[in-house]
Amino acid sequence: MNTLKLMLGASALAFAAAGSAQAEKLTFYCSAQEEWCQLMANSFQDATGIDVAMTRKSSGETFAQIKAEASNPKGDVWWGGTGDPHLQAAEEGLTAEYISPMRDQLHPWAISQAESAGNRTIGIYSGALGYGYNTDLLAANNLPEPASWADLTKPEYKGHVQMANPNSSGTAYTTLATMVQLFGEDGGFDYMKGLHANINQYTKSGSAPIKAAGRGETTIGIVFMHDAVAQAVSGFPVKVVAPAEGTGYEIGSMSIVEGARNMEEAKKFYDWALSAEAQNLALQVKAFQVPSNVGAETSPSAPDMSSIKLIDYDFKTYGSSDERKRLLKKWDDEVSVLPQ
Repeated sequence: MNTLKLMLGASALAFAAAGSAQAEKLTFYCSAQEEWCQLMANSFQDATGIDVAMTRKSSGETFAQIKAEASNPKGDVWWGGTGDPHLQAAEEGLTAEYISPMRDQLHPWAISQAESAGNRTIGIYSGALGYGYNTDLLAANNLPEPASWADLTKPEYKGHVQMANPNSSGTAYTTLATMVQLFGEDGGFDYMKGLHANINQYTKSGSAPIKAAGRGETTIGIVFMHDAVAQAVSGFPVKVVAPAEGTGYEIGSMSIVEGARNMEEAKKFYDWALSAEAQNLALQVKAFQVPSNVGAETSPSAPDMSSIKLIDYDFKTYGSSDERKRLLKKWDDEVSVLPQ
């Protein structure tokens, strides 16, 4: 009888251990394009056997969700989206400090992003802000080819421009912060007011405006240039513009959620996502950002960052919680309420 009890006890322990091994899981918040998010989730699951539950939202929406869940975190890792909300999350203690052993494989700009956030986030890709336009619609409306930011505020483009809402979209917040840095705060907000007069819709997602342009639903979409390249490469009549005055750029980032329920799995994903192999997956889904791993491949179709007039974007200032809140409130109070 004792032998039988021991055998049953051992079987129960073995079953529990097997169940525990199978229970490895990861809740993955993703702010890149849907196809890329799915590929990252599926590839990590295939590589590790860890069960991945993925949710895709814009970076602004994901930041808001992580903040709302702070007392009872549900997500484990946040991958993709512009760096500013990741920096804000780091400043507010919503994300965890972690130094990956993969760090020595990264470009200096990716490590700089981590250092400015107390190692609570890290750069995974970079891309310049700009816009794209539908060449067919431009011709059909007898519009001149826009070449600068200033061009987009001209009366002839009224109703032809689309961008995302900076409250929900990291891309649009980068646009707002870029204008403030390019033209000064007063000039930047004057610009946003002039642009507002020509906007036909503020979308929730940062990449939505150029997808609408590709489908012929709007003429011009303000986006990161790599998103416009993706439309052009897919065969849509989209021309990509690097604005003449200069432009801002993003350091797309990755963060582990503070208090993550699956912390070890989150660290495994973090390390894997910094590898050249994981970053090369971008090529399969026509993502044209510059990857942060020095050994990863950059598509020949990707915008050449060295040929674009980039401003010295102040990530620390414009990624801070107070400044982001202040600029968004000012945009809500002074720009969004204006008639169109």
